[in-house]
Amino acid sequence: MDKMKWKLEFYDRFCRHEQELSRLYRELYHNDMAAFERFTDMLYEAYAARPESLKLMDRAREAHPDWYKGHDLVGMLMYVNAFAGTLQGVREKLGYIEDCGVNYLHLMPLLESPKGRSDGGYAVSDFRKVQPELGTMEDLAALAEDCHKRGIAVCLDFVMNHTSEDHEWARRARAGEKEYQDRYFFYTGWDIPNAYEQTVPQVFPTTAPGNFTWCEEAKKVVMTTFYPYQWDLNYANPAVFQDMTDNMLNLCNHGVDVIRLDAVPYIWKALGTNCRNLPQVHLLVRMMRMVCEIVCPGTLLLGEVVMEPSKVVPYFGTVDRPECHMLYNVTTMATLWHTVATGDVRLLRHQMGQVFSLPREYTFLNYLRCHDDIGWGLDYGFLRQFGQEEVPHKRFLNEYLTGFFSGSTARGELYNDDPRLMDARLCGTTASLCGIEAARQSGNEEALEKAVRLDEMLHAFMFTLSGVPVLYSGDEVGRENDYGYHRDPLKREDSRYLHRGDMDWSLAVQRTDKTTVPGKLFPAIRRMEALRAKHGAFDDGADTWLLDTGNDAVLGIGRYYRGQKLLCVFNFSREKQTAWLKETEEYRDLMTGRKRDAGAVVLPAGGFAWLLHEYK
Repeated sequence: MDKMKWKLEFYDRFCRHEQELSRLYRELYHNDMAAFERFTDMLYEAYAARPESLKLMDRAREAHPDWYKGHDLVGMLMYVNAFAGTLQGVREKLGYIEDCGVNYLHLMPLLESPKGRSDGGYAVSDFRKVQPELGTMEDLAALAEDCHKRGIAVCLDFVMNHTSEDHEWARRARAGEKEYQDRYFFYTGWDIPNAYEQTVPQVFPTTAPGNFTWCEEAKKVVMTTFYPYQWDLNYANPAVFQDMTDNMLNLCNHGVDVIRLDAVPYIWKALGTNCRNLPQVHLLVRMMRMVCEIVCPGTLLLGEVVMEPSKVVPYFGTVDRPECHMLYNVTTMATLWHTVATGDVRLLRHQMGQVFSLPREYTFLNYLRCHDDIGWGLDYGFLRQFGQEEVPHKRFLNEYLTGFFSGSTARGELYNDDPRLMDARLCGTTASLCGIEAARQSGNEEALEKAVRLDEMLHAFMFTLSGVPVLYSGDEVGRENDYGYHRDPLKREDSRYLHRGDMDWSLAVQRTDKTTVPGKLFPAIRRMEALRAKHGAFDDGADTWLLDTGNDAVLGIGRYYRGQKLLCVFNFSREKQTAWLKETEEYRDLMTGRKRDAGAVVLPAGGFAWLLHEYK
C-alpha cells in the first residue's frame, strides 16, 4: 500500500478518537493546546516510523479485534538471561517454545538498567536500549519478527511509574536543571514529603521504607515510592506523558504486541490521598488505549494491577471507553495457594463466583506463579465467618508453604517479612510449593506422585478458566527452587530470586522420559493445552458457573458453549474425595478419553477431572 493510503489510514483512525482524546488531554493538562498539538505530531511520527509488516498485521487484527480471545492462546513468562542468555539465544529456542504449545511470549524487563540497582530490570536508565549483555533493539525486533512468523505474540514490560536514578532525565535533574526536576517530584525540604507520608502506604516497609529519598547532589528530596534508585515520574507534566508514550510506541514499532503497564495504579500523585488508583490514572490509561488504536491497533495493553478485585476491574474501563485489554487475575492466584494450604475450597468458590459474574468481554491473564512474590490479599471479611482472622491466617499460610507446618511438603521462602506487622509475602516455584522438591529429596515415591498430581491439577484449573493461561518458564518441566541466589551479593537480600533461577535444560531433555518428573508433567500440560484448543467449551464466550460438589474439599466449575457441557472438578484435599455432582447425562473424561459416570466422581488426592457431554 502506498504512503498516501497509510497517511489517510492514520487520519481516519485519529478522527475516530480526536474529540475524546482532545477532551481528556485538555482536562488533564489545563487546556494546553500547544502541548496537545506536539503530542499529536508525535503520534503521527510514530505511525510513519512503523514498519510496513507491522502495519499489515495491524490491519488484520483490526478486522478481528478479538484475536487474543477464544481458547487457543497459551503464554509463557521468562527472563531472557535465565532462559537462554540473550535475545539471540531465545530465537534459537523458539522451537522449544513452540513444543511447549506457547504462542504468547512474555519477556521480562530487558531495557538498560544499572547493575545492582535495577529491581530485576524495573529501574530503566534508557527506554531506547536493551541491556547490553542481552543484545540490542535490533535483536528485539528480529526476535519479534521470528515470533510473528510462527504465530507467537510478544509481550514486554513498560515501566511507566518511574525511571532509574541513572536515566538522562534524572542525571540532568540532579545537576539542577529545573526542566528535568519538573519531570519528577522534587522538594526543597521535608514538609511536603512528610505530609504525603501521612496518607501514602509504604510498598516495601522493611527493605525500602518511606516514599522519599534525599538527593545529595540536588540538595533536595525526591519521591521514590518503590526503591531509592527508582524516581517517580510526574505525569501532571505533559512532557512526561508525551515522552513516555513515545517510548512505549517505540517498543511497539520494534514488534512488541502486548505492552504490560507496570505498576499502573501508582502513576498519578496527589497530596492528601494514598496515591493509588486516582481518577487521573484512568484518564491516562484511556488515552494510552486510544493512542494504540490510532498508531498501532494490533497492540494490546495489559494492566499490572496487584490490588483487591474492586480496584482491579475498573482498569478494563467501560464498553464505550475501554482502558486495558487484559488484566492479571491476581486474587485468584493468591486464593489458589490459600486453598492448597487449607484444603478448603470455600474461599476459592466464593472468589470464582465473583469472577464469573463479570462481563464475558473482560479478559484476564491466569497464572499459578510469576516472577514476583505471592501477597496474601485475600477476602478476610469472608474468611472471618469461618473463624480465620487475617494475621494468624497469614502466619499459617506462610508456615505451611515454607514447610514449617506439620505435614507440609511445600518449600518456599518469605519475602519482605515484617515482624512488626506480623506480615510477609511468599516466594517459590510451583513445583517446590507443590511438594515435588521435598519428595524428590526424601526419595518418597508416593509423596512424589501426589506432588506431581497436585501440580497437574493446578495447571488444569488454570486452563479451565476463561482468559489467557500463562506458564512461568520452567514450570512445564517442574523446575524447583534455586537456592544459589543466597551466594550472590546482589541478589541474596531478595528472596524472589528463589524462583528466578536459570532454566535447567537437563529437565527439558527429560520431558520425553515418562519415569521422570518432567516426563510426567510436560505431556500432561501439553495434553491439557491441546484439549483446551480443541473444545469450544473452553471458549471465552462460554457460560460459566459453580457446581455443587457436596464437598468443601472439591471445587466444581461448569462451562457450556454451543452444545458442549463441561464439568470440571478439582480435589484440594490430601486424601481421596468424592464430588457428588448427581449428573445423569453421559460424559467422557477428556484426559483419558473414556466414558465416565458424573453422578459421584471419585478423585485421588490432588486429582481433577474434565468431563464433557455433547448435545446432539
